[in-house]
Amino acid sequence: MEKTLTLKHLLINKHPCIGFQFNTDKVIEALVRELPSPKWSNKFNMPYINNTKSNLNLVFEKFRGVAWVNCNYFFKDKILNHNNEKIDISWFRKRISNDNHRQCPEVYLQKLELKKYANSTVKSNVFCFEKFINYHKGIKLININENDISDYLQTLIQEKRSNSYINQTINAIKFYYEIVLGMPNRFYEIERPIKEFKLPNVISKEEVFSIIKHTNNIKHKCIVSLLYSAGLRRSELLNLKLEDIDSKRMLIKIKQAKGNKDRYSVLNKSVLNDLRTYYKTYNPKSYLFENSISGKKYSVSSVLSIVVNAAKKANIKQRVTPHMLRHIFATHLLENGTDLRYIQILMGHNSTKTTEIYTHVATNTFIKLKDLLT
Repeated sequence: MEKTLTLKHLLINKHPCIGFQFNTDKVIEALVRELPSPKWSNKFNMPYINNTKSNLNLVFEKFRGVAWVNCNYFFKDKILNHNNEKIDISWFRKRISNDNHRQCPEVYLQKLELKKYANSTVKSNVFCFEKFINYHKGIKLININENDISDYLQTLIQEKRSNSYINQTINAIKFYYEIVLGMPNRFYEIERPIKEFKLPNVISKEEVFSIIKHTNNIKHKCIVSLLYSAGLRRSELLNLKLEDIDSKRMLIKIKQAKGNKDRYSVLNKSVLNDLRTYYKTYNPKSYLFENSISGKKYSVSSVLSIVVNAAKKANIKQRVTPHMLRHIFATHLLENGTDLRYIQILMGHNSTKTTEIYTHVATNTFIKLKDLLT
């Protein structure tokens, strides 16, 4: 097995340090001892040295050919989003706010632009961070410590905020101190909420067909059908270009989806026929689905309204959303006997562990169980 040495930012007695995380290994231990003035931190449970340019260069020199030096946690100044989405945060700068409102620092906005976060992530980061800094309005940002953050997180818990919102807030705060200011990881003691395990809501194939049947027109029918039959995220559907529909191979190319990955999904024959009818009627120019008035890409809210309204007309009791159709796609494939690995590829999941959640809701998981009352 290849030896690995992971570098971590540490702040010890207000001094930036380089922490070393590795599995027990006598060779690595011996080389760490040869570094300048190594010390042990009980708090972080790892050895460390002072964070200087010469020390960092020495680490790479010392371990070259001996161990892989993992810098993923150490060098974070890299572009996170390589897709074609235009990053627009000008409206944050143009906002008119009263004197009592503490606005997000300009350097925070600049770093978000530089790293090309998705617009949805930009909004959540800025809103969460501004709520935080206005809670501690009387404290300079540089002087905020772990106790101040814990105090604010406790307030969010008392307000019954969701675990995902609290995690977003922690990420927004860490982004300022670690990415914007380039400070070492200051918040090892901040405990994140335990990730909730929620099963996806699923309806039957007959109910999905009823929703498609109750759409208003061929455009709406194609939108709902594609979300379900190809397992698309809403953003993936809206980013589809005309050339992404491969009718010869019966595939849909999804470009730069979540995690900046391309993938293919299946193109259903009946959906293709509907798409051809839709194209002759609406004649889209660039994107598959465009606003008929402005010619721009179809909006997120419009897709949500189409799905919700069609489900209401179909008399579906629970609320159906675009993302729910994606879950239903995966569940129905599993119920039809499709291998979990293939479903993982179609969904664009990094691991089968993510896809395995559908085994908890697929009916074939339970049909084979013996009825205890017979």
